[in-house]
Amino acid sequence: MPADMNILLIRLKSIGDVLFVLPAVHQVRDNFPGAKITFLTARENAPLLEGFREVDEVITLDRARFESGNPLAILGEAFSLFRRLRRGKFSLVVDFQGYGETAWLSWLSGAPQRWGSVYGPGRRWAYTHGVKRDDRMHHVDRGLSLLQQCGLRSGPVRNEFILPDQALAEARQFLAGHNLDPDKPMLFVQPITSAPKKNWPLERYLAVAGHWRHQGWQVLFGGGPKDRLVLELARQAGFPVSAGVPLLVSGALTKLSTLVLGGDTGVSHLAVALGKRVVMVMESNSPGSPHPFQHPDWAVAPANSKIISDIEISAVVAACTRALHEPNGTASG
Repeated sequence: MPADMNILLIRLKSIGDVLFVLPAVHQVRDNFPGAKITFLTARENAPLLEGFREVDEVITLDRARFESGNPLAILGEAFSLFRRLRRGKFSLVVDFQGYGETAWLSWLSGAPQRWGSVYGPGRRWAYTHGVKRDDRMHHVDRGLSLLQQCGLRSGPVRNEFILPDQALAEARQFLAGHNLDPDKPMLFVQPITSAPKKNWPLERYLAVAGHWRHQGWQVLFGGGPKDRLVLELARQAGFPVSAGVPLLVSGALTKLSTLVLGGDTGVSHLAVALGKRVVMVMESNSPGSPHPFQHPDWAVAPANSKIISDIEISAVVAACTRALHEPNGTASG
């Protein structure tokens, strides 16, 4: 394949799963330094691609229009996307998701080479090279394995997200407006995930936050727009809350913090890609679980179950303390 080819990468959702493709994007660029790389994702995830420096162009799919039930809106979105895919004249499509809809999009692109992660044999038809999904592998490793099994050269694995300067500037403004000093020890807490079963009880996060506040640390709670009501409990406890700031600003707030504590959620994985030390509270840390990439030891999971509420407050405090006393950590208290 020519080095200056047009390549389309597909991963529609979610925030964490899109981030898990980042090392594979680096690998594609290393193999095709002169290629134009386009990324197709759901519209709500498009801002995240600003930190994928190897991506030249982003195509978005408006899932809300497909879910609206309006036939005209659905047909309009589908026709517009089909035209855009055909107009791209892609020579290679890599579908990292492997859903039925992404399999169809790969095939409809008309690309002569189509590689995909295959959940089942019924979707293999869409690809010229289909690789069976291995759920025992970390999500990132599955993407890298897909590329290698399709013939790309492997190399050093990089998980590097680049924050726009504007996001960092907005984060500094937020901190200043809440009397927080990024030059002093600060704990960023992201307690709410996309699924209730993955959420460690909020009152336990508040207990951990209270412990570190007692040690003289600043503590900031983060979340998405939908988390504002739930995180009102954190605000009432005297902690500043950044729920609802733009995603990249949340990432910048983790970048400016000393330690990030949270569940298996997109912002936690973003912090890992930003090079921050993370303590991730998870329901399981078994093979294939989405623990912090390359750092399974950063996860705190129940010892004898998959019930996240079985994790004790003392275990999380201890994990944070270990993190702060690592060679690159900032010990305090």
